[in-house]
Amino acid sequence: MNLTPFRVHVPQADLDDLHARLAHTRWPDQPEGVEWELGIPVDAVQELAEYWRLGFDWRAAEERINAFPQFTTTIDGANVHFLHVRSPEEGATPLLLTHGWPGSIVEFLDVIGPLTDPRAYGGDPAEAFHVVAPSIPGFAFSGPTKDRGWGPARGARAWASLMTRLGYERFGTHGGDWGALISRELGVQFPSRVLGVHVTMLPTAVAREEGDLDGPAGAELATAERSLQKSRAFQYAGTGYAMIQSTKPQTLAYGLTDSPAGQLAWIAEKFRSFSNTDHDLIDRDDLLTDVSIYWFTGTANSSARIYAALEGPWGAPLPDCTVPVGVAVFPDDIGLPVRPLAESANNVVHWSEFPRGGHFPALEEPDALIGDIRKFFGSL
Repeated sequence: MNLTPFRVHVPQADLDDLHARLAHTRWPDQPEGVEWELGIPVDAVQELAEYWRLGFDWRAAEERINAFPQFTTTIDGANVHFLHVRSPEEGATPLLLTHGWPGSIVEFLDVIGPLTDPRAYGGDPAEAFHVVAPSIPGFAFSGPTKDRGWGPARGARAWASLMTRLGYERFGTHGGDWGALISRELGVQFPSRVLGVHVTMLPTAVAREEGDLDGPAGAELATAERSLQKSRAFQYAGTGYAMIQSTKPQTLAYGLTDSPAGQLAWIAEKFRSFSNTDHDLIDRDDLLTDVSIYWFTGTANSSARIYAALEGPWGAPLPDCTVPVGVAVFPDDIGLPVRPLAESANNVVHWSEFPRGGHFPALEEPDALIGDIRKFFGSL
């Protein structure tokens, strides 16, 4: 099957280089009285950068990742890195977890244990999963891709090939951000193989115009109104990064690949703006583990190219997904899906709304996400 065991190990010279670059960062100016409205403030990045240089323990992060079995393989000309954690329970359901941007497998490190071995966490062993968590081609330890076109459709075909190599004919999928699009695309392309699709994001189910408010009523109408308000605010002030990454990722990459402070600021601002800005639910070490992976693997450019590979405009109609779909809605995400809109192109059989959490629920509200995944697949 051409699977190669893999362990994370960054040479000490690369760590020393990172620390030296951080120590000699050339900081930009900032107008008086400006906080987050023009981007992440200088003092916030300086504080994170200083902790990254002097307090953050990358070797501990390596050990945490290396606690899980990891492999690499080649699919469709690209290197693919993945975690493969088999459950001790017989009959466990194969489950494919896919991250997005600017995320990585770091998102799933705290949920893999409870998902694969619920008995050890006081759960029902009948709810166990065999977990496969790959790094999208062009991201993290999969390394840069050599060609273009690694959008959700191609990613889904790669994941189907990966699951075949691992001996899983039928499996469930879960994802957020780009991981949601890839997970859904698996259901579209391989309906006979996908047990169900669980997502925390459905771009085509977000209200974008007044006409999207015509169908919902009552509580759903209130949700649709919030969805429209949130999507308009995001379109106005939050999509600049996506426009750059979908049109000129190469130009952006010089700064992000050469300056760790630049890479830190680019990702840290998204972790905050994609989630709740009033209370930070994401651990600082988790954030810096994620940023460090982008930095050490040099994948700022290749990961951004997924935006340039999207077929059609963001939010454009997608083919119907006929396999069972479960949607977990976290209120602080960048786009709130509306159930009637979701049901127009998806076989929605499960819908959950949570009181808090945002774009990275596996980091922000892991227990809620674990419970929802178990509930969805347990109902199928």
